Amino acid sequence: MNENQTLPATIVTYRLKRPKLDVLYPAVSGLRNPAAQQKINAEIARTVHELNRQQGYPQNPLTEITGTYEIKTNERGVLSLSLYNYAYSGGAHGNTINRSLTFDTNTGRLYRLQDLFKPGADYVKILSDIVAVQIQARKLPTLEPFTSIRPDQDFYIADKSLVIYFQLYELLPYVYGFPYFPISVYSIEPIVNEEGPLGKMLSSIPL
Repeated sequence: MNENQTLPATIVTYRLKRPKLDVLYPAVSGLRNPAAQQKINAEIARTVHELNRQQGYPQNPLTEITGTYEIKTNERGVLSLSLYNYAYSGGAHGNTINRSLTFDTNTGRLYRLQDLFKPGADYVKILSDIVAVQIQARKLPTLEPFTSIRPDQDFYIADKSLVIYFQLYELLPYVYGFPYFPISVYSIEPIVNEEGPLGKMLSSIPL
């Protein structure tokens, strides 16, 4: 193996357990760059606590929260994961928030959607057009006519796909859950930032 090849990050599961709160969340360990490791873990922990607050914990004494996570990509110096936070405060059903984070494990950098593409690329329109085609093909009953994604739309990276998604009620009725729109990296290759995480997914050279 090339000594410069980036190994997958070691993932450790932690549990945040308090009255009416039980959240599993990940942390990375064993990274070559301790500063990057600290930066990644701090951002994950910050996001976990932010989701709890967003769901009304501990402000609302009726709120009960459970949380978990999924690792979407852990290769080539890219870590992409999703944090799920479910809150129930009474009523017909609770509410789940899905927040995804994508990092460079060599530097600890947290990527925004715009960082995945070349400077000046009209990624919002290009991705929106692809999502619109999928909405029509899948005959999804949007709450409002779909026009565009947000510049900071939720996303994660899974293998050689960029997955754009929407929160509950953001695009579709609750019963449909989270709408996911996988987009092959090859279909948007002309606008991909070669130095970013999608560029690393495109590379056929072990990194």
